[in-house]
Formats: sequence, C-alpha cells, structure tokens
Amino acid sequence: MAEKLSKILADGPVRLELLADRHLEPLRAACAEDQEIWDIYPVSMLDENFDKAIEAFHNTTNWVRFAVINSETGTVVGMTNYINPDQHGVVEIGGTYIAPSVRGSGFNSIMKKLMIDRAFACGFTRIEFRVDTRNKRSMAAVLKLGATHEGILRKNRITWTNYVRDTAVFGLLKEEWSL
Repeated sequence: MAEKLSKILADGPVRLELLADRHLEPLRAACAEDQEIWDIYPVSMLDENFDKAIEAFHNTTNWVRFAVINSETGTVVGMTNYINPDQHGVVEIGGTYIAPSVRGSGFNSIMKKLMIDRAFACGFTRIEFRVDTRNKRSMAAVLKLGATHEGILRKNRITWTNYVRDTAVFGLLKEEWSL
C-alpha cells in the first residue's frame, strides 16, 4: 500500500519529496529553528537526537517519509509522513514538523490537502491524525481540515522527555472531505 503513496506532491509554495539523504542536513537546520516545540513531540530532532531519530525512522517499516520543501526558496522546511497505510483503506498522516518561517501562512493546509487528496485518490477511505493533547495548534489545524475528534487515548505514549502523553485521535472519511 505504501508504494502507491510514494509520489512527489506539489502545489504553489509546497513541494513534498520522498525523504532522501540530501535532505537530512537541511532538515536538521529546519528542526533547529524551533528549540521549544520538541518538548511536545514523541522524539527530539535536535542536536545528537536528530541522528538517533533519523535512524529510528529508517528502521520503521510501512511509513512513507517526505521532506517538506518551500518551492519558492528551494529550502527544506520540515517533514511529514504517511504512517501505516493498511489493506483496509486506513492511513495516518503524522510525524509532521514545519519550521516557524512557514507557519501561519496556509502552508500546512496546502501540504495536508495534497496528502489527503493523494491518499483518497489511491483508494484510502479513512485518514487518521494522532496528536499530543498539549499541541493545541496541531489539534486546531486538524479540525480546520474537517476531521472529527474521535477521542483521547489516555497515557498511551512515553515521549523522549519521559512524559506520558495523552493522544487525541481524529478521523477524516473520504465522503467528508471537501477542501
């Protein structure tokens, strides 16, 4: 299922390319632009933690990883992923980080629209988003896309800081997608 999703996606200032070695150092720099945000992520992408996180990403299976590129400047400004696409038509979009330079500009909405459109075009019928409940900005962005808040998984993940987080689960069905 993952191979169907492995395609370059682009619209306006947003370009998603399959994450490759050439993206890693620019991604490291983009991740370093927001030192505080990593406290609410499951893993840290700062300093020596970056290499460990990338190694862990490479060891996971059934993910489609993208470098997020600002096509107007040609710079890597983040990352995003399709996670665990399955034979039942479900895929998660997550592990997303975008640099402060593109936040609040509509960049994230364009990026998510590209990913959602592609997933539904590939035959998926449900997209999930899982967000740390402390990440109010991400939860608001997912709701703005039209996803439904379906519940909270209580204390279901231990983050890199040893915080035991609650995870908000959102779902978006193909017939609900209208952006």
